[in-house]
Amino acid sequence: MGSSLSLMAWSADDEGATRAFDRVFQEFDRLDQLLSVWKPGSDVVRVNDAAGTATPIVVSAETVAVLEAARQASERSGGLFDVTFGALTGLWKFDHDQDNVVPDPAAVRARLSLIDYRRVVVDPSARTVRLATTGMRIHLGGIGKGFAVDRGVALLRAAGIESFSIQAGGDLYVAGQRGDRPWRLGIADPRAPDGTVFARVELRDRTFSTSGDYERFFMKDGVRYHHIIDPTTGAPARLTRSVTIVAPSATLADGLSTSVFLMGPERGLALVESLPDVGAVVVGADNRVWVSRRLEGQVTILHPPTDGP
Repeated sequence: MGSSLSLMAWSADDEGATRAFDRVFQEFDRLDQLLSVWKPGSDVVRVNDAAGTATPIVVSAETVAVLEAARQASERSGGLFDVTFGALTGLWKFDHDQDNVVPDPAAVRARLSLIDYRRVVVDPSARTVRLATTGMRIHLGGIGKGFAVDRGVALLRAAGIESFSIQAGGDLYVAGQRGDRPWRLGIADPRAPDGTVFARVELRDRTFSTSGDYERFFMKDGVRYHHIIDPTTGAPARLTRSVTIVAPSATLADGLSTSVFLMGPERGLALVESLPDVGAVVVGADNRVWVSRRLEGQVTILHPPTDGP
């Protein structure tokens, strides 16, 4: 999934916790084999390879569930969240094959017509997926880790573990307490050195998901190019520096953090406020910090975010 997985638990049964951790790691590996764009034979790779053909591809129930959650995120965001941004693969590179090259704008524009979540045809009863147009590609990087975190949470709870954390990249779920106190989580300063936080919040039994322009990026001629692509332009989104979502579900929070990042602070926070039991902390492109109503009084701002390009 392109990120590390970290687990922590408070338990009187060390052996039981270790066995539960092993099951979580195995589940992440299994989901990675289904949802990855890099693993030959994955559901996503098979669907992408068959784009534009008349034959739907039979996939796992998990892939169907992730795609249906992605469609909900697309509809909530007015289409800004769109897993078919994968059509730009090979032009922008922010992963293992990053080359710090800004693609030709004409080449990007030529692929924009291939980005349209409404042309991902999912049949839940038959468990099939079809991409309607040749050249379309789905990429589940904006929601797949959240789905996997939710599965990990279910496994740890089923093992009887009440206090734990599970983190995959920017997606984190905390349950119960960290020892004798709530979990205290820091929000990264988007322009400060690694590990520096500008705000913190105490949580239990909630997801804490962050999307930012500072994790996978490169600088060229003083401009930051990052991996969160606006599907309307095919270029990195410019309205936001980071978005942290607090929600009951990691799948919801993962898709929502990307959506709000793309929508910008005003529209994004309006969406957050419309959803039950969801809060957000947003750092805008102008470095202004926005805190949603549900998190007012719960977020401690330690210092203003560092400014910079």
